[in-house]
Amino acid sequence: MEKKSKEERRNKVIDALNKARGMELLAITQYMNQHYNIDDMDYGELAGKIKLIAIDEMRHAEAFAERIKELGGEPVTGYDGTIEKGQPVDTVFSFDAELEDDTIDVYNQFLLVCRENGDSVSMKLFETIIDEEQIHYNYFDNINGHIEKLGAAYLANIAGTPSSTGLTPSGFTVSEGE
Repeated sequence: MEKKSKEERRNKVIDALNKARGMELLAITQYMNQHYNIDDMDYGELAGKIKLIAIDEMRHAEAFAERIKELGGEPVTGYDGTIEKGQPVDTVFSFDAELEDDTIDVYNQFLLVCRENGDSVSMKLFETIIDEEQIHYNYFDNINGHIEKLGAAYLANIAGTPSSTGLTPSGFTVSEGE
């Protein structure tokens, strides 16, 4: 078996981190689009939570960028994929739950890349972010379950609620722990 050089191993980790950063940038854009649209539909409470989750994704994107820079790489600034615009409120949460579930799966694979290439710091970063993505998944899946079971009655109860998120720097997962 051929032994990889330290530079080759570092580059594999940087590649995984950059792919994850691109995924976060896509999620930020998707969730902010949903936040604006759902707020316009007057479901402020739901819009506010999506905004906080987008802020979490911004923190994740920055954490990946900082680690990439520490390793001597250049953080990506774009993403692969398309933003789904104009989604009906009753489809947003199943869509987002699937997005988070896929992200958790991919990040677990990236964690293994870090382990296989001897980078425990990046591995721990993925562990922390996977934990937060799981919280996002649980929220989206829970709201989707309410919409599936209660439909219009659930949405009518939320209609007219304020988003009231302001410019909180903490994001969703941090505010849930307070």
